[in-house]
Order: sequence, then structure tokens, then C-alpha cells
Amino acid sequence: QVDLVESGGGLVQAGGSLRLSCATSGRTFSSAVMGWFRQAPGKERELVAAIRTLGSRTYRAYYAESVKGRTTISRDNGKNTLYLQMNILKPEETAVYYCATSGGAPNYKSAYDVEGARYDYWGQGTQVTVSS
Repeated sequence: QVDLVESGGGLVQAGGSLRLSCATSGRTFSSAVMGWFRQAPGKERELVAAIRTLGSRTYRAYYAESVKGRTTISRDNGKNTLYLQMNILKPEETAVYYCATSGGAPNYKSAYDVEGARYDYWGQGTQVTVSS
């Protein structure tokens, strides 16, 4: 059983910042590919950022073009927690944000990132609302 629990969402004014957290349990966190997705009402789910472990304390991050330069994904392996720092938020970024990780069986929630990793485990999501 792999559990992902997001927190940190809320209401913020345009131009503001939020830091989302995702606490994980039930698997080896340090080697897992982790990602943040979001889904706005009436829109497709999209990958916001992902992070891979390349070696000891070496990671590679991916960011969607729309968030580059404003967003940072990070992980604390000691706390089994994934983070997403979002700055200069825009109203169009209002969405439910989901934490996800790979390693399970394909299911109806599964999604792929640009490097082909499949995300099978998902959190319940946290709402981010950016007011104009």
C-alpha cells in the first residue's frame, strides 16, 4: 500500500506564492520518480513538474514550460516528502494539484511523463485557487 497525502493548497492572490507538500508512505521514497500534476475544471490533467533520483543526492527535475522559472520541485528523502514551490501564481493556474509516483500496476489513473515514466499512485489532491 502506497499512500500520498498532499497539503498546502489554498486561496492566494495573483502574484503570490504557495508551497505544496506531499507526504508518502509504503515504499522506498528516495529512488522513486515523483511528480506534481494539476487538473483545472473542464481541462485535461497536466504534468507540472517531476523529479528523478540519479544518484546519491543527485536529482533531475522537469518542468512544464508554463511554470519554468517560477516553480521548484524538491524532495526530502529523510522525511519522505515531496514539495512544490510555486511563485508568481496566475489565475489560470487554479486547479486541483496532485502528487503522484511510479511503480504500481497500470490503472485508470495512470499517466506518463515526457520521459516515459508511468505514474500509478496518486494522492487525493489539494485545491489551489488563484484570485485575480
